[in-house]
Amino acid sequence: MDRPLSQAGLSPEQLDPTAPTPLYHQIYLVLREKIRSGEFPADSVMPGEQELSRLFDVSRITVKRALNELAAHDLVSRHRGRGTVVTASAALPQVHGSFDNLIDSLKTLGLETQVQVLELSDLPAPPAVAALLDLEPGAPVQRAVRLRKLAGEPFSYLIQYMPADIAARIGRDDLESVPMLVLLERAGVVPYEAEQWITAVAAEPHIAVALDLGSGSPLLRIERVMRDKAGRAVQLIHAHYRPDRFKYHMRSNRKGASNWRTEG
Repeated sequence: MDRPLSQAGLSPEQLDPTAPTPLYHQIYLVLREKIRSGEFPADSVMPGEQELSRLFDVSRITVKRALNELAAHDLVSRHRGRGTVVTASAALPQVHGSFDNLIDSLKTLGLETQVQVLELSDLPAPPAVAALLDLEPGAPVQRAVRLRKLAGEPFSYLIQYMPADIAARIGRDDLESVPMLVLLERAGVVPYEAEQWITAVAAEPHIAVALDLGSGSPLLRIERVMRDKAGRAVQLIHAHYRPDRFKYHMRSNRKGASNWRTEG
C-alpha cells in the first residue's frame, strides 16, 4: 500500500536562487537525496505539486519539472489520481571500505564500478605532490582525473598522480577498464601498503557538476599514498566521494590495560 509523506523538512532555505543551477534541478537534488537516504522510502507517496510549490516557495511549473526529472531517473513514478510514488528501485547501493582490508577493498571497488577518464596529462610535480611521492619538485609525473560511477550514477571524483616511469606502462584505455591496483601489478609494481588521510570538504563547483551535486555539497575526501614493498611511493590519489554512496567501517576494542586495537 502506498504510504503518504508529510512535508519532511522541505523549505525555501534549501534552494539558492543566485546559483547557476536552475531551481527545478535544485529541488530535484533535494528530493533525490531524501529518497536515497530512505527519508522518502519505496512505495511512499511524495507531497503533491501544490504542496511542494508552497513548501519551496516556487511555481508549480518548477516543481513539475523537478518531479518529471525524478521520474526520468526512475526514482519515482507518476500516476493520475495516486500522485507521485517513490519506486522500489530508488535506493542506491553503497560501497563499503575497510581499513583492515584496504587493498582488497580497493580491488573490489575497481571491479564493481565504472571509470571515465576526464583528463590525462604529463607535468612537473608540484611541491606538495612531490613531497608525498618522495620525488624532487618538478620531477615528471602523470596526472589523471577520473570519474567513477556505480550503477551508472556518479560516485567519486579522483585526481591521481603517478611517477612518469610507472605511468608510461599503463595505457589510457586501461585506466577506464581495469582496476588501478591490477594495472599497477601488471606494470611490475605491487602495492604493499597505503597511508591515507580522511576529511570532509565542500564540493568545488567543477567537482559538484561532475558528481551531479549542488556546489558546496559535503563530500568525503580521502588522500592516499600507495607504496610498494621497498617503500617507494607509486601512486598519490585525491578521492572525493559522495557520502550517500560510500562509507568506511571501523571498529575499536580495548586490548590490555590501556591500548586500543582498531578493526576495519
